[in-house]
Amino acid sequence: IIGRYCDQPKMFPGVAHFHTVRVNQPSGKYYTSKFLLELCELWEKHGSGLTNMHGSTGDIVFLGTTTDHLEPLFYDLTHELNQDLGGSGSNLRTPSACLGKSRCQFACYDSQEACFQMTNE
Repeated sequence: IIGRYCDQPKMFPGVAHFHTVRVNQPSGKYYTSKFLLELCELWEKHGSGLTNMHGSTGDIVFLGTTTDHLEPLFYDLTHELNQDLGGSGSNLRTPSACLGKSRCQFACYDSQEACFQMTNE
């Protein structure tokens, strides 16, 4: 969560708080259309509906929600969409893996497994 608050909430109530949420991409960036639809529906329910696919961190970026929607959003992400909660921390940007051995006949190691291990250690 990247918390953003307006200095003049009375003058700009629509953006009094406009938090950004980052959701880690799957290994190799393999998405199903069903999963993307579920993410978009979730964001329509809890946020502005605006997304940025693969921002500078490689994450799916959800733009604009209010503080009271954060906990219900996390609940739905973890219980309905089976996403992990948390991140790689401030010492490591979100790791991103190439398609690796799933598409490259010359892959020397399992890049997706390496990315998974870096994220979870």
